[in-house]
Amino acid sequence: MDSRTLADRIEITDLLTRYATAVDDKDWPLYRSVFTADAQIDYSTAGGPTGDVDAVVAGLTEQLALFSRTQHFISNIAVELDGDIAKVRAMFFNPMIVSPGKQFTCGGWYNHDLVRTPDGWRSARLVEDAAWFDGLEAAFT
Repeated sequence: MDSRTLADRIEITDLLTRYATAVDDKDWPLYRSVFTADAQIDYSTAGGPTGDVDAVVAGLTEQLALFSRTQHFISNIAVELDGDIAKVRAMFFNPMIVSPGKQFTCGGWYNHDLVRTPDGWRSARLVEDAAWFDGLEAAFT
């Protein structure tokens, strides 16, 4: 593996870490820095918002208000590099606290279409592929 490929993979991993940090901290300027200006995001498999970054931030702001704490663990990062574009599929495990003793957990995959920009790698498209949920009743009771 050449040094450019290694650097790209490190930058992409950093981008995914920035994404998880932004969602968990509800840091919407940081969240926006993960995406291109015209990015499309789809959280529909988890009942979440879809659309451009503005629409998704509005939806996440409302939905994540249900939770006092969230954590996103991202692993098993598969990267397919092709010049200035990349496809990434990464697992997520996401425990969320509704209130003391009430926890909701889910897991699945994030599928990103990334592009290299003058500011580094950015996601032009994110599709969440939610695979499972546990404690769903905790979020809605």
